[in-house]
Amino acid sequence: MTEFEPAGFMRRFLAVLIDTIMFFLFITVPVTLTMGSVLIASNGEVNWLNVTLGYILPFILTIWFWQKYLGTPGKMLLGIQVVDFNTGAKPSITKSVVRYFAYIVSILPLFLGFIWIIFDKNKRGFHDYLSGTAVIRNMPEYVRR
Repeated sequence: MTEFEPAGFMRRFLAVLIDTIMFFLFITVPVTLTMGSVLIASNGEVNWLNVTLGYILPFILTIWFWQKYLGTPGKMLLGIQVVDFNTGAKPSITKSVVRYFAYIVSILPLFLGFIWIIFDKNKRGFHDYLSGTAVIRNMPEYVRR
């Protein structure tokens, strides 16, 4: 993937920070204000509205943003894109879903999968390797085709 400029750790970290703040402001705060809690279960019963708003909606929105815009709002604001590592094109839905859940692999060993981005020559984290994706600086639409 030498023809594309990989996005560095700090730019990617800031994008995640922006996305986290936006998620908090537009999902967590309204749910808390209207429902009083964002607990998944109470009294032994699963609160499906909270599960939907807290887990299913973020999953769907993230995959949709990756498919439609090649990045979440934070990535778009910072001029970076999620692409297929081999082709530079939009990642398949399967790769996007794998990437989403592969974040768990990057998080669990003390965030080592994210720290790896700093040292990797292609600036890819564990989740990028597992899904076959890369995060690069924006490139024109005609180049991706």
